[in-house]
Amino acid sequence: MLLTDINDIREADFLAGITILVDKPLEWTSFDVVNKIRYALKRKLGVKKIKVGHAGTLDPLATGLLIIAIGKDTKLINTYQDLDKNYTGKIKLGATTPSFDAEFAPDKFYPTDHITPELIEATRKSFLGYIEQIPPKYSAVKVNGETAYRLARKGVDFVIKKRTVKIHSFDIEFKYEDVLAFDIKCQKGTYIRTIADDFGKALNSGAYLLSLKRIAIGDYNISKSLNLEELISALNN
Repeated sequence: MLLTDINDIREADFLAGITILVDKPLEWTSFDVVNKIRYALKRKLGVKKIKVGHAGTLDPLATGLLIIAIGKDTKLINTYQDLDKNYTGKIKLGATTPSFDAEFAPDKFYPTDHITPELIEATRKSFLGYIEQIPPKYSAVKVNGETAYRLARKGVDFVIKKRTVKIHSFDIEFKYEDVLAFDIKCQKGTYIRTIADDFGKALNSGAYLLSLKRIAIGDYNISKSLNLEELISALNN
């Protein structure tokens, strides 16, 4: 059952199965959100255990829609994860970072004087349809059973295999002189940070993801999501 009105929490049968759409705050991990909700539910229901999971990880620096499945609805997580995703965000031109986003300071800088609206448009079109990409080394991808970002932080040299993903739509506009605003609809498993990095390379320059917000997962839209702080407060009352 999908719960979209915070006033319905009192009547919700969480153990029987509830799905909640949450707007993940900046700098929270998806696991943080799950833990916070699980702890509040255990207190509210007076139980020692309750199943709570999420469908589709968001990086700490990303915000937006997170599907939280509770109780028997956790059986639906794989179904939710298979849905297409819709993101908006900003790409910074002329520099790259080790993580492909703003987690780290830029480590390399590139010229941007040659980048024109025409070049942006031609490059945008080249990213439509099926493309190959390599997930960032600072990601949750597993490499020989270990998490890539843990290996990267240790300075271990490793290779992540390419993956094929599908980009359904990719709209771009200049936000500022060296910043692009975008709206992208893509297949599950697409790394938007890699899209930003690859976009910079395709421009014969550099780029990294400045900000990211997930606004939809399949037909589930952020407009129906609950504020996390308000949700936790309602569960605690």
